[in-house]
Formats: sequence, structure tokens, C-alpha cells
Amino acid sequence: MFRDKNFTALLLTLALHAGVWLLVSDHQFKNASPAETPQSAEKTAEKIVFLELIPPPRQPLADPAPTTTPPTTPITAPPPDTALASPAPPPSPDRPRASQAAPPPPTAEEWAFAANYTNKNSKGYRYSWGQQVRSMMGTAVEGPDQGLVRFRIEIAPDGRLTQLQTLWTTSPVAEQLARQAIQNMPPLPPTPTGKPLIFDKTISFSPFANDGPPLYRDDCLPEPPVFRNPFAWDGKSPQVVAAPTPTAPLDPQALADCLRQLPKDSVEAESASDQRLMDQWGSNKTGR
Repeated sequence: MFRDKNFTALLLTLALHAGVWLLVSDHQFKNASPAETPQSAEKTAEKIVFLELIPPPRQPLADPAPTTTPPTTPITAPPPDTALASPAPPPSPDRPRASQAAPPPPTAEEWAFAANYTNKNSKGYRYSWGQQVRSMMGTAVEGPDQGLVRFRIEIAPDGRLTQLQTLWTTSPVAEQLARQAIQNMPPLPPTPTGKPLIFDKTISFSPFANDGPPLYRDDCLPEPPVFRNPFAWDGKSPQVVAAPTPTAPLDPQALADCLRQLPKDSVEAESASDQRLMDQWGSNKTGR
């Protein structure tokens, strides 16, 4: 009897759950929408409508209200400052410009020595010739007219000038004064060797020039070899490192003749040589 009641209750429970499930499933099936086919999608796309927005016509703008411009006043320059308009005071005078008087011309004794000194391409004659030219150029004053001029000179055996060529110059005034002095030079003695004398000479027309007499004590020494770049090469010939060629010493007779002509160097020549060395190497003892 008890088993029959349990079985009946189980059947009723199963039947109740089955009924509820059927009701719920039927409700979902009714509400679910069928899948959209490609044909229905194409029909939906064909129903798209494009709208074009046309702006309204423009309305004419109203004329702006006239604006009144304020009266312009002419711009006048401010009155000049009396302190600026007045002329500047004259500058203070500069330091006095340096000057150097022309040296005295060579004396008769100096020309006599120069006319007989044959060493170093008539070194004494060449110095006396330059001193004679400089003595006739006048006083050199510091300024734009000072400068240097270098000539190539050829003097005939009788002392006449046969060639004068300007190699370079740093002052046209110096060149002009030198040429005038050369044209007005007094007759010169014959050359020491009795042959034409050709040399280059620089005339310094400057208040800072130091053209003292040269030194003669080393004139009998052999000439130092002329420097030539031992590694110079023309790119074609075989490369050979050239050694400097030493200068051959004088033979005894020529050495004796040279020593016989050497004068005794003066104090002025020693001082001029020292000054030239200090100027050449930029010593601060010269004050320049």
C-alpha cells in the first residue's frame, strides 16, 4: 500500500516537470526569430535611402556702420639734443710719430775700401751703394709712406748704372724716392773685380730700419751648402736621396788674398749685427 503511494507521487512529479518543460520550450520557440537569409539581406540593403542636405540661400550682409577715424596729428621729430649736435671736441694729439734721419753718405775712405774689396761679390761696394741711395732719400717718418723696395742692379765695370729693376715694393713713395736718388747719384768708382757687378739690394725707408755696416770677419769661410730637399721627386726618375754637396774650401793662395782684404770690424758693425739678430728673432729687448 505504501509503495503504491510513492510510485503514484513519483509519476505525478515527473508529469508535472514534463508539462512545465513543454510550456517553456514552446514559448522560446515562438519568440525566436528565424535566421536572415542572403536574399532578405539584399532586400534590406535596397531599402537604404540617401538624403542630401541643401544649404539655404545666402542672405546679403548688411553694410557695416561707418567708423569715424580720429584725426591724425603729424609726427614731428624731437628737437635735437644740443649736446649731441655740437661738434665733437678735437681729439687729443697722438704721440709724436717716429722718424729717422737719412744716414750720412759713404766717405771717401769707405768708397776706397769698397772699390778694392772683392770678397762675397764685392760686399763692401754693395753696402756703400745702398748707403749712398738711402742718404739721398731724406728723413723717414712713421706712417703710410714708409716701406721697403728691392731692386736688381747691374753696374758696369766703370761704375755706370746699366740696369735697374724693381723686384717688389711695399711703398710707392719709397720706390719713387729711391729711383730719384739713384738717378742723381754722383759718379761711382769702378767695380772691384773689373767686371759687371750684378746684385739685389733692399732699401729700407723706415724709422725702424737698422742698416748699419756689415761684418766682414766670416767672409773667408766656405759658403754653407745650399739646401735642397733630399726627398724631392718628379714622379718619373728613380728616387734617390740626394746628399748635400759640401762647399770646397779655398785654395791657400785664394785664402791668403781673402784674409789680406779683411778689415777690422768696427764697434758700429758689431752693434748693428747684434741689433739685426734681435730684430730677426723677435727679442723683447728691442722694444718692438
